[in-house]
Amino acid sequence: MSARIFLVRHPAIAGGEGRCYGALDLPLAAPVGDSTAKIRARLPPRFQIWSSPLQRCRALAETLAESSEVHIHPGLREMNFGAWEGLLWADIPRAELDAWAADIAGFQPPGGESARAMQARALTALREIRATPSTLPQVCVTHAGVIRALLAAKHELPPAEWLNIRPDYGEVARL
Repeated sequence: MSARIFLVRHPAIAGGEGRCYGALDLPLAAPVGDSTAKIRARLPPRFQIWSSPLQRCRALAETLAESSEVHIHPGLREMNFGAWEGLLWADIPRAELDAWAADIAGFQPPGGESARAMQARALTALREIRATPSTLPQVCVTHAGVIRALLAAKHELPPAEWLNIRPDYGEVARL
């Protein structure tokens, strides 16, 4: 089994400017090939690849995989913001945003999931990926929230410090 895991955030998306999006399946802003070489240079030469089911991750994973199979894992998808999905941040009720700010890990947007629930889902996905028989390193193409949650768990950060982890588009982190 491989112990080496690389987390890759998808490239920039189209249509998300000023909007709350997590489970919303938005496309990439530019062709994935524009960012592939830079990302590939930070990865091992051979690897097994996993992806969130959302198109912004799948597109990059398929390009990075070249001819190998992309494994889709639903546990790698971004946090579901429920009723907030697709809304402009300015249109989300201020009281709800304040409640979220007061309990960043535990607050659950209406119809969505909490960051703590998303973290538990992502940690389960990570355990399942690690348990997959492979001698190759694992590459997971995923989202900022998932990367943040996994790195916060690795470093045992309290929820108040989770937002200090800010993975950029196309960033590669190693677990």
